[in-house]
Amino acid sequence: MLLRLPTSVSEAQVCLAEGAVPVGGATLVWASWQREGFPELAMSLRRLPQANVIGPETLGAAVLLGQIDGRVPDVLRLAAATVGTGAVRRTATVGGNLVGSTLRCLLPAALVLDARATVLEPDGLRETDLAEVVAKRPLLLSLRWRAPLACAYRKLPADAGGPPPLVVASALHTGDGTGDSTGHGIRVAVRDGYEVLAGTAVRSAEPEDTLRSLRATALGDLPAAAWTVVRPQVLDLLAGGR
Repeated sequence: MLLRLPTSVSEAQVCLAEGAVPVGGATLVWASWQREGFPELAMSLRRLPQANVIGPETLGAAVLLGQIDGRVPDVLRLAAATVGTGAVRRTATVGGNLVGSTLRCLLPAALVLDARATVLEPDGLRETDLAEVVAKRPLLLSLRWRAPLACAYRKLPADAGGPPPLVVASALHTGDGTGDSTGHGIRVAVRDGYEVLAGTAVRSAEPEDTLRSLRATALGDLPAAAWTVVRPQVLDLLAGGR
């Protein structure tokens, strides 16, 4: 297998045009390659500057999960810290987790940040939403978002080999999420099994009104057990956010 390491977007475009298979840390594909054979040409973004950024409002797809620290919002930092073991986090990448993994442990955190994705295609860069990233699995270059006022994250413990643990993420933003600059909006995303549900509501003067608004979104389909985690997290976020 020939591995290309482009250092510019134009070089990466050439690799894509030549049919290079994108790889991150290869934690998800190595076993299948050993069984089914390695691709002739692969490409890693670990030397591409645009894919290695870390900041309050951006994160590159080639960043290792173990490198995600206090430079990003807590909801994303905590999500990364709970993925697998330390050995996994030292090799797995943001792009591999969001695009290649069935669990997509970072997805709830990215959703509540209302993150947008920059993807690389043979004809250039393009911005899209996370729904397309999940559905079509393009070559993810980076994520960007507006820093939230406050955020929270919780991942319940689970037995090894059992169903994926419940994950609840939330973030409080300026504006209501509909383009209105007045008031604050809260975003909540929940991974229940392999499904991720998300909802947005305007922050009301009464916290219970905000919760009712969230129940009117796709989050209303969550089982009662999930709401025992969602409810206190949202109330704590509303109480602490300004």
